[in-house]
Amino acid sequence: MSSTNPHVFMNLSSSLRSLSLDFCDLQGKFPKNIFDLPNLNLLDLGGNQNLNLDHLKFNRSNNLEHLDLSWMSFSTKLIDSVDNLQALKYLDLSGNSFFQELSVSITNLSSLEYLSIRGANICGGLPDSIGNLVSLKFLDLSISNLSGPVPRSLGNLLQLTHLDLGWNKLSGQIPLSILNLTQLEYLGIATNSLEGSIPDENCNKLQGPLPSSIFQLLNLTHLFLSSNNLSGVMEFSMFSSLPNLKYLDLSYNSLSLTSNSTSSVNLTSLFLSSCNLSECPQFLKGLKSLESLDLSYNRIEGKIPQWMQEVGNDSLTYLNVSHNYLTEVEHFPWKNIAVLDLSSNLIRGNLPIPASTINVFLISNNSFNGEVSSLICNVTSLQILDLSHNNLSGTIPQCFENLSNSLEFLNLKKNKFYGTIPPTFAKGCRLTNLNLNGNLLGGPLTPSILNCRGLEVLDLGNNKINDTFPHWLGSLPQLQVLVLKSNQMHGSLHDHSSKFSPCFSKIQIFDLSSNYFSGPLPVRYINNFKAIINLKKNGSARSYMGLKYASTNSGFYTYSIGIVTKGTYMELEKICTMWMIIDLSNNQFVGEIPKVIGKLNLLKGLNLSHNNLNGRIPTSVGNLTSLEWLDLSSNRLSGTIPNKLADLPFLSSLNVSENQLHGQITQGKQFNTFGNDSYEGNKGLCGFPVSKGCKIIEPAPPNVLEKNGSKSNIAFGWKVVLIGYGCGIVLGMSVGYAVFQTCKPEWLVNLVENQHEKRRRRKSKNGNRSNRRSRA
Repeated sequence: MSSTNPHVFMNLSSSLRSLSLDFCDLQGKFPKNIFDLPNLNLLDLGGNQNLNLDHLKFNRSNNLEHLDLSWMSFSTKLIDSVDNLQALKYLDLSGNSFFQELSVSITNLSSLEYLSIRGANICGGLPDSIGNLVSLKFLDLSISNLSGPVPRSLGNLLQLTHLDLGWNKLSGQIPLSILNLTQLEYLGIATNSLEGSIPDENCNKLQGPLPSSIFQLLNLTHLFLSSNNLSGVMEFSMFSSLPNLKYLDLSYNSLSLTSNSTSSVNLTSLFLSSCNLSECPQFLKGLKSLESLDLSYNRIEGKIPQWMQEVGNDSLTYLNVSHNYLTEVEHFPWKNIAVLDLSSNLIRGNLPIPASTINVFLISNNSFNGEVSSLICNVTSLQILDLSHNNLSGTIPQCFENLSNSLEFLNLKKNKFYGTIPPTFAKGCRLTNLNLNGNLLGGPLTPSILNCRGLEVLDLGNNKINDTFPHWLGSLPQLQVLVLKSNQMHGSLHDHSSKFSPCFSKIQIFDLSSNYFSGPLPVRYINNFKAIINLKKNGSARSYMGLKYASTNSGFYTYSIGIVTKGTYMELEKICTMWMIIDLSNNQFVGEIPKVIGKLNLLKGLNLSHNNLNGRIPTSVGNLTSLEWLDLSSNRLSGTIPNKLADLPFLSSLNVSENQLHGQITQGKQFNTFGNDSYEGNKGLCGFPVSKGCKIIEPAPPNVLEKNGSKSNIAFGWKVVLIGYGCGIVLGMSVGYAVFQTCKPEWLVNLVENQHEKRRRRKSKNGNRSNRRSRA
């Protein structure tokens, strides 16, 4: 309806109740008397970006319940009396890029149930008065440049079922008041600067000392008091009055535990994580039947005392002393230990060998050094072994292949191992995660990795591997993460063989960055990334990739990864099952970006920067509706930026700098949030946010042979001209012969004179018209 003048709506009936004109491409000035129609309940003008609105002043008598002014790019200062709309239940101001701050008048709409100001580029933070919207059920303030803390008053919105604050610059702690939102079904807080822990739904606010009445519950077997605000000094021997107590969890409180004597509590499980302990508490000595003990996230220093071997005697199977300040471990006295977590301490020296019963051995983030003794291969029940982030050196023990019947997770990341990757992986290999990232390993890869048919994650990045691309890895049926970044790999990714087809059908993260790969981008692989192509939703029951482990305390060990997201390297402790990332940056790829890239509609991150790619950015990139970051910088791309990219709803990071792009920069929606650094180095680009303005080019005058904007159906060619010329000669000679034979040329003279008179009259009329126009 772009050709429709909005003033045609001025004479609408006063009985009108609903007017919806969304995405009609209306242009010009919209009559503001429409807002005064006494019975109007619904008005939707959303998506009309060229429609102008004058200063809006609403009366208290206004009956509007539904108002949509989204994606109109008008200044919200035009709405200075929105709080007069006391009947309003639905308000959508999304995509309006001239907010200075969230208007306090909006927070006075006590009947409001739906509020969306998504992608609105609000400057400033959320006012405390947001808590006044007590009827609100839906609140979306995502991608709006919000900053500052999340106000505690959000906890007043008890009816809220949908809350999205994602993709902003919010900072500080998530307020505990958010736990008041018991009706909440969706919470979005991704990509902010929030810190601290996410409030647990099982947390409470119990304060003060533990009540003495609890020790009168003689039949009590399990007591869970974790994640509260309990405080005070408590004598641990008081639990001796509970003869049937087996399970006690006091983690994440402010209690101070003391003991004047050895405890006789018959506990089997004791959890004291984050209880401000500075040493191993003496009351543990009497816990002869203990099976599980958690002392993690405390301040325990030095070495594990000798008397700790008395704790649990032969019964202890689970011990977690991670995230303390331990500096020494002499030996492991527990004969039946199955899970031992010493990670994130300050332990030095050679790697100790655990008991042969161990299933899970975690010593990452310490200062262990020296070589790994082959004696560790005698621990034939190992399921998870994490030695990452230490100073271990030497070659990787070849005997690891002897653990093929049990070992499922092997992480040697960030050490100083050298030599080659183990040349043989035994048949029946059960590895699901092999991480050798950040060592000094060289040589080629060995196809015996194919014996690990259940491999899900293979991370060999940041080494010195010198090889061509291992196409044969594509036949691993469960491979989801492949990281070969920062090596010395080279050659083309083009594979002439169909032996390993279909290839990489379950891949979700494909990182080959910072190598020497050349040739065109791998179209065949892109076509086979079935997990990134939404052909069939195979929704995972788990939120993160990981491995279940069997022990007295069955648990789940999450996989970790280091990736570049939005130009920043991040070490992530968990790999979300929904992450779909392709990074082929810093190579020597040539040719055009293939159109099939648009099939990967679950892709969240795409980095093709620092290559030699040319041609246009394919419009099919606009089909990547899940894309959150796109980096095409430092190539030789030409043409314009496809307008379709502006429709990508989650795109929050874009970099097309250092190319040969030209034309006007796409405007609207997320593109209004990108800075100049997204486009620099493209001399031909113009428009916001670069300083170069775009010249308005006047359209060329229509061709005289064109009619109504389209070319005439009459086509002139040399053949037609010659045919006409020949016919004219024959006809002229025939007429001349007849004239001179009859000697009566009067009819011909009259014909010529009549034609001359008609032309003279037309010329006279045209002259009069032009004179009238010039006078007007």
